[in-house]
Amino acid sequence: MQNNESGLSVAGLTGAVWGVAGFSLILLDAINRLARIAVTAFDQPLTFGHWLSLLVIVAVMAYTEGYRGFQKSFSPRTAARAYYLFRHPEPLAVIFAPLFCMGFFRATRRPLLFAWVGTTLIIMLVVALHATPQPWRGLIDVGVVVGLSWGLISFWGSVWRVFTRVHEGVSPEVPEP
Repeated sequence: MQNNESGLSVAGLTGAVWGVAGFSLILLDAINRLARIAVTAFDQPLTFGHWLSLLVIVAVMAYTEGYRGFQKSFSPRTAARAYYLFRHPEPLAVIFAPLFCMGFFRATRRPLLFAWVGTTLIIMLVVALHATPQPWRGLIDVGVVVGLSWGLISFWGSVWRVFTRVHEGVSPEVPEP
């Protein structure tokens, strides 16, 4: 349903807002759950090795997950897919907007692989971390919280840039119809 001359629609706005909010809620939930586990690592005395490991884990996760994974790749593409949905609402994509924006369907090969293989690897990592004793599990979770927080902030920045057209040229990687 068109609501003005520019072709913007309620469905497009709904899909974009749902995509951005839904993905944000997924990250916020993960950050919240992992942060609660992470703080329990500090309930016991930590050695110099623990503190050094924490610094290394946080630096590695900030760079690999936060900067390289989210800021340079996933966040701009996810924001571009939200903008694509805003401009080209499709019923299934609007209903499942967070999954569409993350690239789980109606995407080219690269985002599809990233979404499905990445999710599988994350699940495997979560299972492995459940068997990891404290304080190590908590120290690793601190790094993951840093990476996810960086990712969420970079996603919001990417959404801002895409919707205000400050940065154009990021492909939503949607296959041709």
